Amino acid sequence: MEPADNCRRAASEAVADVEPPQLHDLVETILEEASMVPGVLTVTSAMLATTGAADEPSEHAVISQWASAVAAGDGEHAEGDTSSESVLNATADEAVYTIDGITEGLLTRAAGVQLIYEGLRLTRTLAHTEPWLEAASAGETPAPTGAGTAATPVAPQSDTDGDLEILAADILVARGFYLLARTDAAETAVETVQSFGRDQTHRQDQTSDSDAHASDTALSNINANLERDILALAVETGAVAVDESPADRLTTAATGLVGTTGASFPPAAHWLGDLEATFGETTEAFEFDHDDGSLEDQSTDPATSATDP
Repeated sequence: MEPADNCRRAASEAVADVEPPQLHDLVETILEEASMVPGVLTVTSAMLATTGAADEPSEHAVISQWASAVAAGDGEHAEGDTSSESVLNATADEAVYTIDGITEGLLTRAAGVQLIYEGLRLTRTLAHTEPWLEAASAGETPAPTGAGTAATPVAPQSDTDGDLEILAADILVARGFYLLARTDAAETAVETVQSFGRDQTHRQDQTSDSDAHASDTALSNINANLERDILALAVETGAVAVDESPADRLTTAATGLVGTTGASFPPAAHWLGDLEATFGETTEAFEFDHDDGSLEDQSTDPATSATDP
C-alpha cells in the first residue's frame, strides 16, 4: 500500500464515528481529495531522525530512497536498503502492527497532523468565501408545497453546506489534537492553531482597511503561513515519535517549498520529489517568522476550536 494511502487510512479511521451520515460523508470526501503531504512528511521525518541517529546512510540518501519508494506507490524500500521494521521503533502500546517498517503508532501521529491541517485549511476557505453571507443575501427559499398548504421557509442550500463545513472543520482539528495530545508535539500543535488564527485576523485587517493597500502577494504569503507551520509541525511530530530531535535541515527544505506551492499541496509523491532536490541544496537551518512574531515566541493559550475568534 502506498505511504500516502496509509496516512489517509489512518486519518479516515480517526473520524470513522462522525455523525450524522451527511457530516461523515463530507469529512470522508475532504480526506479522500486531500494531498497527504503533511502525513507523509511526518513519516519521512521519523525515518530520517532514526537513521541519522543510527549513523546509517546519509540524510540525503535516506530522503532519496524514501522519495523513490513513495513514487513507486508501494511503500517498499529502495533496492539495496536493508532497513526493516526495526528502523522505526515505537513503545509497546503503540506498536499494534507494522506496514513496511512504519508502525501504526507513527501513522496515527501522521494522521493527527493531517487532520489539523485539513480542518484549518477548510476554516481558511470558509473565512474567505463566507458562504453563509451569500445565503443570507439570497433570502429564504420556500419549500415545494401542495395545494392548500402554507409555504414553509427553508434555509438555502449554501447556508446548510456552510454550517456542515464549519462543523467538519472543528471536528477535523479536534480529532487531530486528540491524536497528538499525549505526544511531545502537542504544544507545537496548539501554537500552530493559535498562529493560524492570528494570521487570518491580520489578513482580514489588511483586506478591510482601505489604507492598508495589501498586495495579492502579501495576502498569499499570509495564507501560506499555515502550510509552513504545518510542515514544521510534521517534522517535529515525526522526530519526537522516535525520541529524536527534529532535523532543522528538513524543516528548512520543506517549508522552503511553500514558496513554490503556495497555500496548497500537490500530490505527496510529486512533492517528495521536489523535497529531495531541495534537501540536497539545503545547508543551513532557517528561522521562519510570522509578521507578528516567531512561532516560538507566541503565547500558548488553550485553543479549543479552529473557528473560535
